[in-house]
Amino acid sequence: MIERSEHGISRKQFSPNAIKVLYRLKEGGYDAYLVGGCIRDILLGQQPKDFDVVTNATPEQIKKLFRNCRLIGRRFRLAHIVFGREIIEVATMRGHHEADEEKNHVSQSSEHGQLLRDNVYGSIEEDAERRDFSINALYYSINDFCIYDYANGISAIKAKQVELIGDPETRYREDPVRMLRAVRFATKLGMTIAPSTEKPMKELASLLDHIPPARLFEESLKLFLNGKAEENYIMLRQYGLFKALFPALDKILNANPDGLENAFILQMFKNTDKRINAEKKVTPAFIFAALLWFPLLDIAKKLQQRDQLSEFDAFAQAMNKVLSESAQHIAVPKRFTLGARDIWHIQQRLDKRGGQRAYRLTQQPRFKAAYDFLLLRVQAGEQQHQELATWWTAYLSQDINGQKEMVKALGHQGGPKRRRRPRKKKAE
Repeated sequence: MIERSEHGISRKQFSPNAIKVLYRLKEGGYDAYLVGGCIRDILLGQQPKDFDVVTNATPEQIKKLFRNCRLIGRRFRLAHIVFGREIIEVATMRGHHEADEEKNHVSQSSEHGQLLRDNVYGSIEEDAERRDFSINALYYSINDFCIYDYANGISAIKAKQVELIGDPETRYREDPVRMLRAVRFATKLGMTIAPSTEKPMKELASLLDHIPPARLFEESLKLFLNGKAEENYIMLRQYGLFKALFPALDKILNANPDGLENAFILQMFKNTDKRINAEKKVTPAFIFAALLWFPLLDIAKKLQQRDQLSEFDAFAQAMNKVLSESAQHIAVPKRFTLGARDIWHIQQRLDKRGGQRAYRLTQQPRFKAAYDFLLLRVQAGEQQHQELATWWTAYLSQDINGQKEMVKALGHQGGPKRRRRPRKKKAE
């Protein structure tokens, strides 16, 4: 237990809604604590984004206390207390799987040791042992304003280490996503992964193949949209975790580690981090368009050779195939795959600029993203497109008259003009 005078954390640093939840639970006769990332981040001098609460009340008991509550989750039941745009997540303290079945506690594991259902409730001490990393097993009480540290989380924060609680192999088998979380916490917090925690990661990376694709999509967004995407990508490759997310691209990267493909992905993540850290918008459609670009080109080339298809037809079929194969690993929502398709389609049309084509292309909703994609390709080393990228950059800086002059200067594209057939004279 760390006294209030020793940790220096004030209630003013927490969300007022989180404090309301704590007091309502207390008034209802239950124990309640702020837990995990919000405590960790404040101790590290960072502003928390989420405020999570843990209590000895069951989800059903929580729901009775809050009219603005909804219960979610199958693997582990959670209560979401909704305050407008803010959601305070409330979890019941977890216990060990050997809990008495007479208490109606439910636990279920897969053949690989992965927890499929985890509705086993227990004490705060058991809950701390069930948390993934020691830096996330810190509890703040409104009863005495003390921090309770059951897993040496304060020591881990001081040592700047991400360390699993318990046996690493067992904990990864329970939930393989913990390997992705270890990477994300390490880069986000400027920490290293403890030797014992990182040791089994390469060997157990394939366990991620058994995680639902929808969950891996959510985890990939956390990895690639947090301003540390480049570092996360490098670490995912280092531990063999990237293969579970993007196996086709991983294979291409392994075949040519120092090639254009790796330079392209690194540059894309570098640009993504720059935009996010400047508080600019980034669409997942662009990121997934980039991550699937080289697998797309590879499939298109093979289809063209095997089925004697035109470049356009091979490319169209390859888009369907690459998205279908990717969906087996990451379930990217349709609104983002449609965006990726548009970005890819426009790549094929950027060199066709004659007549009204250039203007019409700029009116496409995804044109700006597709233009940025072209710049990325050149930036990564595709110098054969430098002239095209320079032309489009100049074109976009011109007014309508300047744009017409640039198109006129190109000359007619697409071969000789088609002659109109003379109209037949009407019989008098």
